[in-house]
Amino acid sequence: LVVGIILVAINPYKQLPIYGDAIIHAYSGQNMGDMDPHIFAVAEEAYKQMARNNKNQSIIVSGESGAGKTVSARYTMRYFATVSKSSSNVHVEDKVLASNPITEAVGNAKTTRNDNSSRFGKYTEISFDQSYQIIGANMRTYLLEKSRVVFQSENERNYHIFYQLCASAMQPEFKHLKLGRSQETNLLFI
Repeated sequence: LVVGIILVAINPYKQLPIYGDAIIHAYSGQNMGDMDPHIFAVAEEAYKQMARNNKNQSIIVSGESGAGKTVSARYTMRYFATVSKSSSNVHVEDKVLASNPITEAVGNAKTTRNDNSSRFGKYTEISFDQSYQIIGANMRTYLLEKSRVVFQSENERNYHIFYQLCASAMQPEFKHLKLGRSQETNLLFI
């Protein structure tokens, strides 16, 4: 196991002009350390190591709730799509992250620290062909807090999906589920 570079990034909670195509092209082909520390420098190093050594690479994005993990992963995927000159008209990050609203409904819940706290982990695998162009991606999610289904601490809520289903209880396509309002049931919504 070889550990590469480590980047500590801070979520500024606003859009900054340091993630556009011009910046991607500035980091593309550069050696580590030639440019300022950046998520694109990490992505470039992984991409070069993959091409040079013909070995799989991993980028681990970790942090607390609200730290910007999903955004950092999106920037990384966009970097790969741009530098690999992926022939797809739709950006790969849009395809992979299109499942986020469903994933978040099933895996996010209200906690005392965050109204939309992720209670799951994600593993995203990006596949490249022999010429190092992206040919596909796969995202796996892992529910980390199964106990939340049957118990929530004070001032916390269950997973969003339960509330979304109850809010849709009167829709014709949900009638057969015999759902009530979340305030009326105490089985799952303690």
